[in-house]
Amino acid sequence: MNATRFKWLGYTEGMSFLLLLLIAMPLKYLAGMPLAVSIVGAAHGFLFVAYVAAAVYMAWRFNWGFKVLVLAVMASVIPFGPFLLEKRVLPSTEKTSN
Repeated sequence: MNATRFKWLGYTEGMSFLLLLLIAMPLKYLAGMPLAVSIVGAAHGFLFVAYVAAAVYMAWRFNWGFKVLVLAVMASVIPFGPFLLEKRVLPSTEKTSN
């Protein structure tokens, strides 16, 4: 995994979280459509685990340190977190991935 793939995995995980919060959850609780949460929730769960595993790998590969790893994991549970992490952490990682 390189920095570009990690960035795109972060974007995908972030978008799945936003879809879950902003579309699937309202459909479940306001429109009585629980299937939306089942589908989007399962996809988000897979992407979340993949993102955390990739963050651990990236921390090991690029010597991020514990603080940056914790920030990456915290970013996965905060709406828009992966997008903010990409702006602050990954530019320095992309320079060293070549």
